[in-house]
Amino acid sequence: MDWARWAVFGLMATGALTAAMIVAQMAGLTRMDLPLLLGTMVTPDPDRARVLGFFLHLAAGQCFALGYAAAFALLGASSWWAGALLGALHASVALTVVLPLLPGAHPRMATARSGPSTRAVLEPPGLLGLNYGIQTPVVTAVAHVLYGAVLGLLLGPQ
Repeated sequence: MDWARWAVFGLMATGALTAAMIVAQMAGLTRMDLPLLLGTMVTPDPDRARVLGFFLHLAAGQCFALGYAAAFALLGASSWWAGALLGALHASVALTVVLPLLPGAHPRMATARSGPSTRAVLEPPGLLGLNYGIQTPVVTAVAHVLYGAVLGLLLGPQ
């Protein structure tokens, strides 16, 4: 595997995903703020949380890019559509498994069972992230399909 390509293209794909999610949030399509969600796991200050969360998201994107690269290596080929399919799978797991479990691991998020506490500053995303807006699942899926397509295209044959 070409480690330099993985590092550069992983950052590019994560940048595209992050930009798509931020643009969608600014356009009012979703209230989900990934840097804030991630950053408030480590600090209660929302301004610092966004900065830390941005870098945590970049690091997570690199880890996932490594997984995509491994999948392409196992398949023996990559293409934009194979990456897009992996991105759709990635989004479906994030929306149906990760987001609903997040309140159990996030120290500053309310839960559906116990409700808000004095420490909770975020509402739980709920299944498919629907608590952050009806268009959140679509925005998340499109952003992750874009992420996979970028990786599939760029990590293709040299």
